[in-house]
Amino acid sequence: MHTTPVARVPAARVFLAFLRLGFTSFGGPIAHLGYFHDEFVTRRKWIEERAYADLVALCQFLPGPASSQVGIGIGLAKAGFLGAFAAWFAFTTPSAIALMVFGYGVVAFEDVIDSGAIHGLKVVAVAVVAQAVWAMARTLCPDAQRVTVAVLAAIGVLAFPIPLVQVGVIVFGGAVGLIFFRAETRTEHVTLGVDVSRGLAVASLLLFFAGLIGLPMLAAAYPSHAVALVDSFYRSGSLVFGGGHVVLPLLQSEVVPPGWVSNDAFLAGYGAAQAVPGPLFTFSAYLGTVMGPQPNGAVGAVICLLAIFAPSFLLVVGTLPFWDALRRFTVMRNALLGINAAVVGLLLAALYNPVWTSGILSPGDFGLALAAFTLLVFWKVPPWLVVILTAAGAWIMATLPPLPA
Repeated sequence: MHTTPVARVPAARVFLAFLRLGFTSFGGPIAHLGYFHDEFVTRRKWIEERAYADLVALCQFLPGPASSQVGIGIGLAKAGFLGAFAAWFAFTTPSAIALMVFGYGVVAFEDVIDSGAIHGLKVVAVAVVAQAVWAMARTLCPDAQRVTVAVLAAIGVLAFPIPLVQVGVIVFGGAVGLIFFRAETRTEHVTLGVDVSRGLAVASLLLFFAGLIGLPMLAAAYPSHAVALVDSFYRSGSLVFGGGHVVLPLLQSEVVPPGWVSNDAFLAGYGAAQAVPGPLFTFSAYLGTVMGPQPNGAVGAVICLLAIFAPSFLLVVGTLPFWDALRRFTVMRNALLGINAAVVGLLLAALYNPVWTSGILSPGDFGLALAAFTLLVFWKVPPWLVVILTAAGAWIMATLPPLPA
């Protein structure tokens, strides 16, 4: 292992650097990692190339939003725990506020949720999730074996649409990867220079699992919507492998069946989330805002946002000190190959239900979704612009008189 001294910077500098990215980082988690590389490896030279690559590898291995976790790791390395919080807060706040404001608009004008423009947001969600499935499948399912794992995972989730099955297919993917897949390993490594003791790291991991196990018990023992919110969003943030889009089926199964959020409002918010920069997990702020039961509004948004991101902090702090050993543990990499394939299946199932079944109601909707998908995948049009164009297209379609039979 090659070790280099890591120069610290004030947390305020970390905050300002990530705040600019929070306003300008469109395009999803993969694009975010590109922005981070340009900003912190190339331009500011805060991190060495190989150290950044290893940090990205770790955060892709962990459940949770990879780009946000990379940001937390960079902030932790450069300015300690205050820097980690500054990086997360600055990168997350702009999109969280934008989606919270949109949520207040949906609540205030509930009668327009079935209007053409709002329906366009559900149509664009089809294109965005299809793009995510397309991109992830090409990378994570490059052979027949992993395609099979993805298809079986999708079939299982569609046949038994309950949250426990979603967790089960991830475990199934890991078991298949452990037995049948073999990952390539790299030996070259540069330390990130994070100053976290192993004792604190173990405490962080114990706290992570305590939340994962204890919160459902607490929610069952003390019926409270606030506790149930923390439990649901903490669990969703703990079980998401493969990027922000994968949180869609987990959150949908948590908030729609109990009646906290209508399916139409859920998909409209998910479509709007594509038009803002920053992490897709800020969709949780929108859901907290539009919920029927209290706490909702700004209080609900803050609760949901903190709950869904809390596992990311605990996992980054808990694993970075052990990464040198973990990265050589090829069994973990083998399992991850199967987990990633199962994640593609999970997202494929979500593409059909609830995204397709709620968004595609006519041949015109299908044509609009196909056009949006083409713009995203082949013309590389920015997602925010595709959202605006699709919403406008759906509104025009809704206002036109029907064609004569």
